[in-house]
Amino acid sequence: MFAIGCRAQELPVYKDVSKPVDLRVKSLLSQLTLEEKAQQMTSSSPAVERLGIPAYDWWNEALHGVGRAGAATVFPQAIGLGATFDEDLAFRVASAVSDEARAMYNAAVARGHRQKYAGLTFWTPNVNIFRDPRWGRGQETYGEDPYLTSVLGVAFVKGLQGTDPNHLKVAACAKHYAVHSGPERLRHEFNAQASVKDMRETYLPAFKALVEADVEAVMCAYNATNGEPCCGNDFLLNDVLRREWGFKGHVVSDCGALADFYKGHAVAANAVEAAALALKRGVNLNCGDVYPSLVEAVKQGLVTEEEIDGALATLLATRFKLGMFDPAGTNPYESIPATVVNSKAHRALAKEAALKSVVMLKNNGVLPLQNNLPRYFVVGPNAASIDALLGNYYGVNPNMVTILEGLTAQISPGSQLHYKPGTLLDRENVNPVDWTTGGAKTSDATIVVLGLTGVLEGEEGESIASPHYGDRLDYNLPENQLDFLRKLREGHTKPIITVITGGSPMNLSEVHELSDAVLLAWYPGEEGGNAVADIIFGAASPSGKLPVTFPKSLDQLPAYEDYSMAGRTYRYMQAEPMYPFGFGLSYASFRYSDMKLASAKIRKNQALTLEATVTNDGEHEGEEVVQLYLTDEQASAAVPLYSLKAFRRVKLEPGASAKVAFTVTPEMMEMVDEHGQRKIEPGRFKVFVGGAVPGKRSEALGAGRPAEATFTVK
Repeated sequence: MFAIGCRAQELPVYKDVSKPVDLRVKSLLSQLTLEEKAQQMTSSSPAVERLGIPAYDWWNEALHGVGRAGAATVFPQAIGLGATFDEDLAFRVASAVSDEARAMYNAAVARGHRQKYAGLTFWTPNVNIFRDPRWGRGQETYGEDPYLTSVLGVAFVKGLQGTDPNHLKVAACAKHYAVHSGPERLRHEFNAQASVKDMRETYLPAFKALVEADVEAVMCAYNATNGEPCCGNDFLLNDVLRREWGFKGHVVSDCGALADFYKGHAVAANAVEAAALALKRGVNLNCGDVYPSLVEAVKQGLVTEEEIDGALATLLATRFKLGMFDPAGTNPYESIPATVVNSKAHRALAKEAALKSVVMLKNNGVLPLQNNLPRYFVVGPNAASIDALLGNYYGVNPNMVTILEGLTAQISPGSQLHYKPGTLLDRENVNPVDWTTGGAKTSDATIVVLGLTGVLEGEEGESIASPHYGDRLDYNLPENQLDFLRKLREGHTKPIITVITGGSPMNLSEVHELSDAVLLAWYPGEEGGNAVADIIFGAASPSGKLPVTFPKSLDQLPAYEDYSMAGRTYRYMQAEPMYPFGFGLSYASFRYSDMKLASAKIRKNQALTLEATVTNDGEHEGEEVVQLYLTDEQASAAVPLYSLKAFRRVKLEPGASAKVAFTVTPEMMEMVDEHGQRKIEPGRFKVFVGGAVPGKRSEALGAGRPAEATFTVK
């Protein structure tokens, strides 16, 4: 008994779960040498064997499922989740992802595996604003709207981090802070210049929302913003993030961003100066190899060991919240079994997400198709492509259902289905002999699967077929794909249904004209093929909405390098788009009417309740994303043409109606002036409730007229 008591007394404070986290952190810090402290502030933190601290790699990815770590459920890419306009779904997807992450971590640790992508700190979600369709990484975001991005980002963070008051299930990270959306090739040296109005109105709100939701980490971006590298930006990291918003978690650099201080941005002469600058500006964790130079920075008097202790204390607190130094049996998440990974329930959730993400852009009545026609022809470079399901930052899965496989599984016995790719992804066929287009014309319906994959758009080093390092400076589909569709259409009177994959807006004007129906499937994940087949054959009605505007051409937009919001996104773009924000058709037909306001005049800081009626006049059941937009008609500064302020999904049977109520809060009525200040001004506001952003183009494409009304703020 005496020996057991002695061992209990000898338990280090940092391993004592009965002690507060800050006391445990302080205990551990006191036992580390300066060299060990610096090493623990790098993403590949080595073991400290004398203290029983195992090695830990902070780098993990989970944009749409646990990424780069083996078999996992592959959900639709983030832009597809944005198209669902479904906050609850985002939370459930993230909860499933974090369950799998914990299960995979538990299994890896049990086997002694502690390599990269095997940890619990996930650099997700990406809440940058998809301001320009040329950005190849826009697919990682929830779209162009700060409100939609905030709502889905918060839901994702909450799903990842869990609900236990004393432990994080995993640690989420808001990235890339801030004002970061291309050009991809120039990111290590580029200076994004944004007005204080654009910062406060567009680029920062989603990050603020995630901080208020207690996101554990924030990743600073590669580029500079308004003259200072984001990972050394005093305004962003100290004035706004720490002091104004009260962020208590840790800041991690994007990988290699601190080396850019002296290799790209020229704000430091070497690694020692870069390490000192980043530490003083608030970076706790270096993804890279610069922070070991903090030892020399102390010797040169550039920083103090006390400053290192302060930064490392914040960082170590994350590991304590994750339970990494706790004894077995004390963490509620340590028993999540490996059987949750790609479980039946998670596959069903992946399919639900894919179904809700698909956006129907056109339908002249050919959809839904019967599944018992005599002959179907499936063609196109992405019909049998697994890459077309994945996007970037993906996991892998032993049962990735391609669109071809999904369609094949649903045709009736006795029907034929023929398949040929027909054309290459992004270049002319080497062999000009074409047995495909003629064969397709003998079918009762042709389903052609075109678009992009991650080899054409994405991150700098992954898009191996991109001439612009992942960006898409050519807005068009590859010309060979359009040539192929033209040949299919020529003399072909039977239905052509075009399915488009990709993660960004693209010029679909000719695709729209040549096709009887157009479905945008994004990168739909492991159940993408089954989801697309369900929609084509009518087992489900499409309900996805565009989270990003599709311009008719890049000529409608400012220069890519211009970060001013003038002329960008549905909020400031005056030109008529090809497809508007919030647009997406259904097999149902929704009509909006009877807008009723609680009052036509309100005072500042007074909320306004309203309701509108949505009716399904169609012959199919459908789920509609009801969207509320505000326009400030008498603002003293430039304000958005329209601003999304709320949305809700409503399912209606044919002929059914529902009253949808919203509350317009004072915060929704705030405008941002040229000094970045939020305020409510007296004047007239217009409110719209409908199925897409208001405008003639939405109505022309079939979205219908929104219900609208006017009220005055006194």
